[in-house]
This record gives sequence, C-alpha cells and structure tokens, in this order.
Amino acid sequence: QVQLVESGGGLVQPGGSLRLSCAASGIIFSFNAMGWYRQAPGKQRELVAAITSGGSINYADSVKGRFTISRGNARNTVYLQMNSLQPEDTAVYYCNAGIIPSVTMVGAYWGQGTQVTVSS
Repeated sequence: QVQLVESGGGLVQPGGSLRLSCAASGIIFSFNAMGWYRQAPGKQRELVAAITSGGSINYADSVKGRFTISRGNARNTVYLQMNSLQPEDTAVYYCNAGIIPSVTMVGAYWGQGTQVTVSS
C-alpha cells in the first residue's frame, strides 16, 4: 500500500554532485522521520542522513559538510543533496521513513534503492 520511490542516482565523476529525491505514495498520514541509508558492496547498510518533521537532523561523520538532507514542500518527500562526491560514496542509496520522530531511524518503510556511482 505504502510505497517510497527514489530517483536521482547515476554516474558522476569525483568532485561532482547529485541530488536524490524520495516521494511516498499510497498513504493518508505524514511521516515524522525520513532519511537515507546506503550500502556499498561488501559493507553493511549505514545511515547517511535523517531528518524529523520538527527539523532535527543527523549525518554520518563521513558525509558531514558534503551532504545536505531536506524535506520537500510536498507531503512526505525528502531530498539528499550530495556535493564533492568521492569514490567511497559509491553505493545503493535507500530512502527510509517512519512514524517515530527520531533521527536515529530505522523506519518501517523502505524504498527500492537507487544506484550512485562515483568514478572517473
């Protein structure tokens, strides 16, 4: 019933930028926390960034100063602006959403994932 759909992934050179978006459909409520996880080959899935409806934000240390998470004007949307991308950022990025307003996530709802590849 509830579906999260990510977009904006792709191939970018080191130092480049991408903007990921996530939009929810099939719901009649608003998520109180939304965020982004990523999983690189051979590594565990990790929380990249999260934001609550109240504006609390959490970033992984590896992306602080480079990535910016924000909520959209539309209901149940979230964005991830990724600047100064590095090869180590290569991963599948997953949108995550939940009812509890916590920036630690993990929410109960997941997107299908979008591939981000940083390579020359």
